[in-house]
Amino acid sequence: MNYEQYDKISIKNLEVFANHGVFPEENKLGQKFLVTATLYTDTRNAGMRDDLTQSIHYGIVSQKITDFLQEHTYQLIETAAEQLVQELLLHTEHLQAVTLELKKPWAPVGLPLETVSVTITRGWHTAYIALGSNMGDKKAYLDGAVKAISEIEGCELLRISDYICTAPYGGVEQDDFLNACLSLRTLLTPHELLGRLHEIEQAAKRERLIHWGPRTLDLDILMYDDLVMDTEDLIIPHIEMHLRDFVLKPLAQIAPWKRHPLLGLTVAQILAQLNA
Repeated sequence: MNYEQYDKISIKNLEVFANHGVFPEENKLGQKFLVTATLYTDTRNAGMRDDLTQSIHYGIVSQKITDFLQEHTYQLIETAAEQLVQELLLHTEHLQAVTLELKKPWAPVGLPLETVSVTITRGWHTAYIALGSNMGDKKAYLDGAVKAISEIEGCELLRISDYICTAPYGGVEQDDFLNACLSLRTLLTPHELLGRLHEIEQAAKRERLIHWGPRTLDLDILMYDDLVMDTEDLIIPHIEMHLRDFVLKPLAQIAPWKRHPLLGLTVAQILAQLNA
């Protein structure tokens, strides 16, 4: 996702004395770290209204950074940066993304260097998930999946469609499906999200025995921001979503305006073409 569309609030070289490092003396005695953070947000309302509650209080964020780094100990500054950024994104209102540089001055490598640092950018993404079930108590399986997804750390449920009953797809003799779609904000990467969805399927005793066959629970990533990716185990956008009315109908309930990144058409337009 391109976070450059947002405004930026910058905190530069905040000094924090903390205990992070591979060597025992770093963990016990501590050392100085320097933190530079770029906070991506929308400052328009705050600027027009002169209202700090509509923006991000950089003083509070600076204190959060200091407290977090002093209250935790990690061997790697990579881990400290990841965990700190996640803490900020989960608990800072209006914050969409963060670019954070964590510097360790005079790192103990036995060579004359000024600083070692790691810089990462992390932020919120929007994903669209298809849900389906055609075995047992279908509604209970979908209800359980929605609850489980909403409880994934780093995920926030946005909208859920109605449950719709549809005929099976793919020519395999089986019961009708109950289908739905949901949208969520997530800090997870596509593959991390896929892994969590597979865990939820497995908890519902999902078995992948017959292609397009019956299943207690089926969870698919349809879209993830405007990402286009094609890997061995994950294709985004979903390779057949534009052909499936049982996906497009519930998706059109929650995101008719969402544009397919390859076809260039909105969900509502794709559904209209499929039904023409």
